[in-house]
Order: sequence, then structure tokens, then C-alpha cells
Amino acid sequence: MTHVKINRTLTRFSLAPVVLALAACSVGPDYVRPQMDEAPAVFKEGQNWKPAQPSELTTDGKWWEMFGDAQLNALVGQVDISNQNLALAEANFRSAMALVQTSRAAYSPTLDATASATRSRSGSSSSNSSSSNNAGVRNSYSFALNASWEADVWGRVRRDVEASQASAQASAADLAATRLSAQAQLAQNYLQLRVLDAQQKLLEETVEAYQRSYQLTKNQYAVGMVAKSDVIQAQSQLNSAQASALDNGVSRAQIEHAIALLVGKTPSTFTLPKAPLEATAPPIPQGLPSMLLERRPDVAAAERRVAAANAKIGVAKAAYFPSLTLSASGGYQSSSFADWFSLPGRVWSLGPQLAQSIFDGGLRRAATDQAIASYDGTVAEYKQAVLTAFQEVEDNLAALRILEQEAAVQNEGLLAARQAVQLVTNQYKAGTVSYVNVITAQATALSAERTALDILNRRMAASVLLAKALGGGWSDTSLTDLQPVARK
Repeated sequence: MTHVKINRTLTRFSLAPVVLALAACSVGPDYVRPQMDEAPAVFKEGQNWKPAQPSELTTDGKWWEMFGDAQLNALVGQVDISNQNLALAEANFRSAMALVQTSRAAYSPTLDATASATRSRSGSSSSNSSSSNNAGVRNSYSFALNASWEADVWGRVRRDVEASQASAQASAADLAATRLSAQAQLAQNYLQLRVLDAQQKLLEETVEAYQRSYQLTKNQYAVGMVAKSDVIQAQSQLNSAQASALDNGVSRAQIEHAIALLVGKTPSTFTLPKAPLEATAPPIPQGLPSMLLERRPDVAAAERRVAAANAKIGVAKAAYFPSLTLSASGGYQSSSFADWFSLPGRVWSLGPQLAQSIFDGGLRRAATDQAIASYDGTVAEYKQAVLTAFQEVEDNLAALRILEQEAAVQNEGLLAARQAVQLVTNQYKAGTVSYVNVITAQATALSAERTALDILNRRMAASVLLAKALGGGWSDTSLTDLQPVARK
């Protein structure tokens, strides 16, 4: 590093106009949001849906209230308070905000204070006298204030602040994405839990029905109307239904434990009593594809990382140019403690300094290439995030459309299966059909009932995932004025 001292004659002229003129420039490319090559005008699967802003999910962004379940609303409200993944994302955001302040500190001059008291001896003497022993010994007392300020001539500090601000915005969007993910996972798990409750009720009613059939078969066998095989088949069918009812409890317990984790509680202290499914799959306005660039926090986070990487190119390129530092120091220096702060002991210095690296073995070139490569990588990540967002919306729009049709067909089949059970049971009582027909009809009806519940669960999940895919009512306008998040 070569340091060039500016002589006293140069300091006679004011450097302020020159510094201010140079400070207006910033090396490196100005940021422009990457453009998608083929952004669709509309969603293919949403052509018959109501076009609307995703913010219409609810007036205040509480999209889960669309399902109309008070218990769900209460549980989602606990996510912000107790979810540990959210607490981690919030801590990362506060760290990013602190880095912004660290970058901004470079705008300000630094002021250091130093004080020292030393006693030293120089030279040598062969005399043993006391006066000879004190020869060459001197005291030195000094106190100084040192100030320095590096003029941001080439915009290195501005680009660094720009990068840290964009990174903080990305962290804020990550926090929003983590919150939305936890909310969506909680809603999905809760709705699945209620479907499992409905399935448990179905299986318990099925067990009761099979018990009646089993008793009927035993009575008919007792009077010689049916064979022993009918009784065995009825008992086997009953035991199978009982096993299914028990197995359903395993799934419900695990889902309940997952909900406990999402609200920050241990499974042993968290219980959700069985209750009927009160939620309904709501119609969700999907809006336009271009809105996802503003409504998806993960997309916004990826875009802000592109901006940060772009600014870091300017930081790397600023290293090619000389740095200008203005420094000043003043204080007192004396060989006597009593005269330490006397006027004759006053010392001071003032002057600018230019520093320019002449040879660095390709270090600056490598740093610039690395910054450009990092920028290209964040652009690719941003475009991938946008494409993924389009896919997720299309997937869930298609799922809701097809599942609605499937539910209509399944309900017709379910009604037919229920009628078949009633007819075949009456025929068996009359002795016109064998018990195999009854078992077949009952198994078909049970399968139809469980399939209908499975379709309902998938429709609920698709509704939740569509709300999440649309950003849950979040908007990137929340990134324009960031404030530190208070710890809970």
C-alpha cells in the first residue's frame, strides 16, 4: 500500500468542493430488478376464478379466518408468541438490522483518546555513582485526541450500506415467510385433525353397525338359518373395523403433537378435544401472476438478495480507486508530570492522506469476479423462486378445481353405497342373498365414506396451500420502513 502525504501548501486550498463533487458518484452498477423471461398474464388454472387482489383474503391479512373455525383462529394466534422457528427468524432479522447500523457508522468520523506515561533510559555508563545511574533516564507524558474520517469518494460506504439494507429487507421477508409457513402448517394440521375426528366418528359408528350385523348373524345361525361361515365372516369384519378405529388414533395423536410443536408447547401439556369439523373450504381470489412479485415474502426475500449482491459489486470495484482520509490530532506532551497539560506541551497535527494499492496479486480482480458471480447466482435463485411461486399457485388451483368435481362424483357414489347396504341387509334378513353380499356392500360403503373424507381433507389442504402460495395477504410495502422487532 503506497501512502501519499499532501504537503502543507495544498492544505491552503479548500478540499470541500472537490470532496463533495466526487462524493456524488458511486462505482458499480445501479440496481435494476431482474425481469422474468416469460411471466404469464393469467394463471392457466384460474381462468374461471374471480380476479382480485390477494389482500382480499381478509381485511387485515388473517387469511385463516376464512375457514370460520374459532379454535383454529385461537391456535394461529399463538404462533407469533411461542413458535421457536419464528423466534430464530426474528433474531436473524434483528442481527441484520444491527449490520445496517454497522455499515452506516462508516459515514461518521472516528475519535480516539490515548494517554501514556513512560520512563526510559538510553546510553550506558561505567561509573558506579548515583548520578551516573540516572544518566540518560527520561520521563515522557502524553495525551492526545485523534480524529479521522475517510471520505466516501467512490461510494464504497454507500454501496455497503445499500447492501446491508437490502439484506435486512431480505431478512424481514424471511421472517414473514417463516411466519406464513408456520401459520399454513398449523392450519393444515388442524383441519386434518378435525377430518380425523370425523373419520373416528365414522369408524365408531361402523363398529356399532358391524356389531349389530354380527349379532344378527349369530341369531340366525342359532336358529339354523345361516352357516357358521357367515358368523366367522361377520366377526372378522367387525375386528377389522375395530383395528381401523384404533389405528386412526395413532394418526390423530401424531397430528396433535405436531400442532403442539408449532405453538411452542410440549406434546404432554397440549390437548385438543375431539370436535366436529366446522371449517369450510372458502373460495380464494387468486389475483394475477404479476402480483406474486409483491405478495410472496419468499420471492421478495430472493429479490432483495439480488439487490444486496448488486451493491456488493460496487463495494468490490471501489477498491480499485484511492482512498482519501482526513485526520487530525491534538494533545499535550511533556517530560514532567507537573507540566503535562501546560501550554508549551501542546502538540497537534492536521492533514489529508491519499492511499492507493499499486499491486495486490489480482486480489481486487478476484473479489470483483466473485461479487459478479454471486450476483448472477442470486438472480438465478430469484427467477427460480418466481417460477416456483407460479407452479404452487397453479398446482393448488388445479387441485381445488379437480377435487371439487371429484367430491361431487364421490358424493353420488356414497349415496348409492348407503342405499346398497340397506337393500342388501334387508335381502339377507329375508334369506334371499348370502352374507358375502352384505360384507361386500358394507365394505364398499365404508370405503366410499373414507374416500369422501379424504377428498375433504385434500380440499382443505389445497385451500390452505393456495392462501400460502398467494402470500397470505402479505405485501412487500412492509419492507420500505423497517424497524427492529422487539423481543417477546
